[in-house]
Amino acid sequence: MCRLAAITSSKYFSPMENILALETMKEGHDGSGLGLTLKDLGGEFKDLKKYPILSGICSRKGKEILDDYMKECGFKLMHEWTPKIKPVKGIIRRDYYFARVYDYPDDWKDKSDREKEDLLMNTRLTLRKMGEADESIFVFSFYPDIVTIKEVGDPLELAEFFGLDKDNLEAKIIFAQGRQNTNYQIYLYACHPFFIQGYCTMTNGENTAFVPIREFLMSRGFPGYVGYNSDSEVFCHILHYSVRQLGFPLTYYKDIITPLKWEEIQQRPDREALSLLKMSLRPLCIDGPNMVIGFTPDGTCFMVQDAKKLRPGVVGGVKGKYALMSELCGLDKVIPERDKSKDIYPMKYDMVIVSPGAKEVKVWNQLQV
Repeated sequence: MCRLAAITSSKYFSPMENILALETMKEGHDGSGLGLTLKDLGGEFKDLKKYPILSGICSRKGKEILDDYMKECGFKLMHEWTPKIKPVKGIIRRDYYFARVYDYPDDWKDKSDREKEDLLMNTRLTLRKMGEADESIFVFSFYPDIVTIKEVGDPLELAEFFGLDKDNLEAKIIFAQGRQNTNYQIYLYACHPFFIQGYCTMTNGENTAFVPIREFLMSRGFPGYVGYNSDSEVFCHILHYSVRQLGFPLTYYKDIITPLKWEEIQQRPDREALSLLKMSLRPLCIDGPNMVIGFTPDGTCFMVQDAKKLRPGVVGGVKGKYALMSELCGLDKVIPERDKSKDIYPMKYDMVIVSPGAKEVKVWNQLQV
């Protein structure tokens, strides 16, 4: 199993808080890797929020290819963050880790946000394809105000390796996953969190309905629904498809992945819409033990469970700072001063939603709309 540590705050904080929470949950993951996604960035990125950031890893050869391609596309490099690497035994250093801020090509500056999002996604996919065969280029995200870091190794050791305890890298929303990759080989594109056009998820569990979900998503004709080196990546794409592509409210994400029984649907005031969802999006119903944590472009964070509640999860905190964790000990590490009687352990019908800015937390229930 994996372990997840998500924090949303009204103030900037270091990813070390997430990593130390993962360390308290270490019995639940084998230290095979770390994935970090940071949103609403502070530090050196604070005044660059409207510009897209390309996050990834490349070899010397890959860097030349990347530079040439970005120049050819008209992207102008504005700022670059690279970690201050400290050699750590057991971690194999790659040539170049980066988060690069670009200005849009001149002929794209007046395009709509949606058009810009498609440009960024297609650029990321092209770079991925260019470097995937020889692993000369890995790109994890290309989007404004988002940085993604992934590497193989123990999370705490990787924090030392990247110098995150001394770096000024910080954000108001940070997702971290310590992974135990039980179904696939250790591969960076299989590492959570997964991100597409402002939507992000990470998962503890396994999705036995992966193949039909993948086939349905790939049949939508959307170029971003590719990859699938992990059976959990579909959770992120279902979120994107439900909210961005179809325009549904966030709560319908829960109704889509864990649909109610027909007799339960009849108790909902939106029963007609829900019935159509159940019939038309049936292939997106998940199966297997899962707990999913995600965020949307506006900074809303959430946690949901599979229909059998077979993976642990807890949400708690104080106004201005909430944590969504795999285990209680992780929550205790990050926000020990909270009122523990208000901790939320979502059950099979629940979606726990933390509002942007960590202002409040609420539980939405499929049966009690």
